[in-house]
Formats: sequence, C-alpha cells, structure tokens
Amino acid sequence: MNVEHTRIVFSDKRSAEPEARSMVETFRAYGYSFDTALADIIDNSITAGAKRISLRYQWEDDKKWFAIQDDGHGMTDDELVQAMRPGSKNPADIRNTNDLGRFGLGLKTASFSQSRRLTVFSKTKGGPIVSWTWDIDHINQTGKWELVRYKPDVDCEKWLTDTESGTVVLWENLDRLLKLTGTSGKESGDKFAEIMNRVRAHLSMVFHRFLQEPKARLKITFGATPLAAWDPFLISSEGLQPLPEERLQNGAVNIKGYILPHRSKLADKEYQDAGGPNGWNEQQGFYIYRNDRMLVSGDWLGIFRKEDHYKLARIAIDLPNTLDNDWQIDIKKSTARPPWGVRGNLEAIAKKVRTQANEVFRQRAKVVQRQLKTEDFTPVWQDEIRKGKRFYKINREHHLIALILDELGDRRKDVERLLRVIEETIPVPSIYIHEKDHSEPHGQPFEDAPEKVSEAEKRHLAELLKKTHERLLNSGRPPEYVKTILLGTEPFSSFPELVEALFH
Repeated sequence: MNVEHTRIVFSDKRSAEPEARSMVETFRAYGYSFDTALADIIDNSITAGAKRISLRYQWEDDKKWFAIQDDGHGMTDDELVQAMRPGSKNPADIRNTNDLGRFGLGLKTASFSQSRRLTVFSKTKGGPIVSWTWDIDHINQTGKWELVRYKPDVDCEKWLTDTESGTVVLWENLDRLLKLTGTSGKESGDKFAEIMNRVRAHLSMVFHRFLQEPKARLKITFGATPLAAWDPFLISSEGLQPLPEERLQNGAVNIKGYILPHRSKLADKEYQDAGGPNGWNEQQGFYIYRNDRMLVSGDWLGIFRKEDHYKLARIAIDLPNTLDNDWQIDIKKSTARPPWGVRGNLEAIAKKVRTQANEVFRQRAKVVQRQLKTEDFTPVWQDEIRKGKRFYKINREHHLIALILDELGDRRKDVERLLRVIEETIPVPSIYIHEKDHSEPHGQPFEDAPEKVSEAEKRHLAELLKKTHERLLNSGRPPEYVKTILLGTEPFSSFPELVEALFH
C-alpha cells in the first residue's frame, strides 16, 4: 500500500552534517570483535562474486597488518570512492537476492573497529589498479571526511597484478588488537596466534555452507592453510535425526530441526569437533542464516534457556534478505530478533526438537540405570526430610567419596566436619531465586568435558578413576558390571573415553 506524504515547505534551513571526528569514533564503537569484523569484509567479497579469498597477515614487532584479498569483479575508481563513502547503500532499497550487505556501512564500520588506517585496492577486468585510504588520524587532524592517496609498505598491488579482477582490503595500525596482544615479544605473538585460532573457528562456522565440500562455492585460505567448513548439524554423520522442514511467513522462512547423535555414536575427534567454537552446551539452539550466511549460532532467542540435556538440539532457520527489517538484522550481522508473530511458532517447533533431543540424551542414562541394581546407583548428593524440612547431604556411600574417606585415616573426622559445614550452608534460597529470575543457564557438572578440560585435570581424574575401579573390583563385582557402574557415576560419566581405556 502506497502512503502519500504531504510535502512541507520549510521557511528556514541550515546544514548540520555530522562532525567527522565524532562520527568516526561512533563507527568504531559498534561492538565488532575481530572475527565479526572480518566476516563483514568477506560478505562484501562474496557479494562481489568472489570464488577465492586469501587472508594474509604479518605480526612482527615493527610490522603488523592484516589483509583480505578476493578475486571478485572489482571496482573502478568512482565505484571505489562510492564504496568507501559511509552509508553507501539505502537499507530500504531492493537488492539482489544474493546480496549479503544492507546498510552500506560494513566495510567502514568493520574496518574502523579494528584499524586506524583502511586502504582498499581494486581492479576490474581490463582496468587499472585503483586505491583510496581512510586514515583516522588524518580525519582527527583535519575534521574532514577526506579520502587520501596513500602507498603503504605492504605491496598489495602485486597481489592483483596476476588476477583478472579483484579487491584487497588492508588494515594497518591495529590498535584494538594491540590492546589484547601487547606490542612486542613472544607473548604478543602467542596471543595473536590464539586470537587467530578463534577467528578461523568463527569463519569456518559462519561460512560453512559456502565452504562445504564436495560442491564448495568458495575457497578461503588463512595464511597458507585452506579453511575447512564446520557443519553444526553433522549432516553426514550416522545417527543424525533430521526433522521435517516447516515454513513460516508465507513460506519465506524455512525451519529444519536436527537431533545430533549421542556421544556414544561418535568417534572421539568427531565428538570434539562437533562441539564447535563454544562447546556442546553453548552450541545448542537456533542457527539463523540469511542467504546461506550464518548470522546467529546456537541461541534460543530468549525463548528457552540452555540446559545440558538439550545440547543435541540444533535448528536451522533460513531467511531471505527481504526480511532484514522484520528480523531486525543489525549492522554487524551477528544479531537477529524474530517478529513477535513468529515467536510462538518458533517455540512450538523448538519444543518438539528439544523433547526428542532430551530423549536421545537420556537414553544412555536409562540403559545404565536399568543395568544397575538400585542399591548400586549412588548419586553424589542425596536429599532427606528432617522435622518437616528438606536438607541436602553428600552421599558417603558414593564410590569415589567412600574411597577418599577410607584413605584419610585420622583425618577422616576433620573432613567429615568440613562436609557437614558444606551441607549445612548450601545457599538453597539463593539458588532458587537465581534460577527463577535469571535467564542464563545453570552450569552442569564438567559441562566443558571432555574437550576443554586441561590435561592435568584429566590425569587427576584418571588417577581417581583407577583407584575407584580397583576398589569396585576388589569388592567382588565382575569387570563388565564395574564398567557399567563407572559409566553411570559422576564425574566419570563425562569421560567415557577414560573408562573405556581401563578395559582395553
């Protein structure tokens, strides 16, 4: 429906263009991390038709820079100036269905967030190499939005010489990164390497549909190493349970749920890889895509909390770029909020997926419990009623606790007193209030296991496991039964590979 607006004639007008120094600092404060900023630049390369993207960098004491090169269609001098202009696109304009941009700000805001000097080189088919630079220090000195001609020490032009067309985005004066790494020395290099590892993981996730073999549409090399796709849905894994697709908003939005295989169905490396950048518990939830580019990775969108027994539930939501406004896609393309009219549908779909995921997750525990005699199933904590009130106590019959108490000798009474103090001071009211009023998930025992537990902690657990194993065997229980008990006993249940190693 067209809405006619009455034209108003104003009697007086005055220019109020943004003050350059203030505005550029505003652009720097949009909240990009290095990985989200880099993903925004790669979006531009994909929109420009790139098939190959090379991420290059140098991190020496006197030379620190990062560059993104693509083989897209490139830009002429006038087109480059327009691309460098803040707000070069109107978000209300109708765009190509494959366009990953929206506001015409990504190149500038992403680059300014990480560097004080942005230089772009570009070349069209049959055209010359052109370049322009934004230098924040120059803007602060002059107070003007002035692009400058600048020749950096990094010879980016040679990278484009042998290509038909393409673009190079060069970041220098990486002040935000320097605050995290320090300016020089081995420690700076180590921290930079750690950040780059996180960046690789993020890009492997965000662009996994483009990188996915065997029909990859894009090749990204990070230094000399090709980037491999990280598929959150384990599409090729045995035991995956895909659910039927569902459509919303007149068929424009496609939703598909996946129940990932149980830990027992995956090899150790496959299980660790499937945990993704943030670990199994954090990767559960909705995955929102726009034109195959991931915007949101593992988030229940405020509908549910993340809980350990739903960690096998992952749901893909595919949006066209025509719904950017409805879903409130932000400038960084890292946040999306579903319309209120859709939230009820998402909740209903998620409930079905979560229910099935919970059944798969619990299935092994149910099998173990059926194998155990009631008297042998020993939880760490027990609850009891005293004088009409509920109390919680540490189970002294738990296999590991009993083992440790028996080894204490004369110190056992002291430790018993300490356990009693712990039992009597459990902050149950605070726990109840926090669980009721806060949305963040409650941490599960060893929820980072096994991929994030240090080797020292694993060795310590392995020693405790070995002692518990010996105690149970000495009690006359058969080995297979002992194995079943250990697999059902915390904390060893989080480390089935350690239990299995004892029986090989």
